[in-house]
Amino acid sequence: MPSATALTVQQVSRLIGLPEGPVLIDLREPEDIAEDPRLLPASRRRDHRAVADWAPEFRGQDVILVCQKGLKLSEGAAAWLRHEGAMAQVLEGGFAAWRAARMPLLEPAAIPPRDAEGRTVWVTRARPKVDRIACPWLIRRFVDPGAVFLFVAASQVELVAERFGATPFDIEGVFWTHRGDGSTFDTMLEEFGLRTPTLERLAMIVRGAETARHDLAPQSAGLLAASLGLSRLHRDDLAQLEAGLALYDAFHLWCRDATEEVHTWPNQDYA
Repeated sequence: MPSATALTVQQVSRLIGLPEGPVLIDLREPEDIAEDPRLLPASRRRDHRAVADWAPEFRGQDVILVCQKGLKLSEGAAAWLRHEGAMAQVLEGGFAAWRAARMPLLEPAAIPPRDAEGRTVWVTRARPKVDRIACPWLIRRFVDPGAVFLFVAASQVELVAERFGATPFDIEGVFWTHRGDGSTFDTMLEEFGLRTPTLERLAMIVRGAETARHDLAPQSAGLLAASLGLSRLHRDDLAQLEAGLALYDAFHLWCRDATEEVHTWPNQDYA
């Protein structure tokens, strides 16, 4: 009988990518990781043997524990986290069930090195418009919720990357940039292994806005207009990033759940 604190694969899949989504913790044993090193999106690894040390870090937070089969490691760690004041649940069936359902799995080899606090650090050109907001959104929601983004003068991006241990993106001549007709957002979906129908739909909108091909999706022109408006509303790039994250949250949920919904006037309910 499933645990009262277990969530199904489908339930967890609808929580990933949300701005207030839960913390996902991967508890798999080294031999299981060696067999398949991929991660659930935005998850972080922890050793169940040290749970007493790291559990207080998540006090007051929603947490989902993931082990290989969703049994003793997840159940035990979740109980310990609840003892420390976290709202902890487990993924029913664990990593094995997630993989069997063909849900997206993050390629850990693609994740850049982390800093001393466990964060990835990225650098790009100042005054972001489309890709330079879309990519941070993807990273924060599906790769590393604690990622740091540095916006600097275009001529200094690669030098800052070298001196500050940051990963450059969305400039010419680096790994994380446009390829062919795609956007940097497309590159990140491919390299991280995050191609899902929802994110592919969003990628089409981003590509159209980023490359002036508004014929790709009717929403591309609107995304560009909103992006340019935000760049004029906010002089501070980090303030613009925070506002832009909310914009992409809305587009993401539209891509996931609302593409068939229409708005008419007069409302037919009042006809």
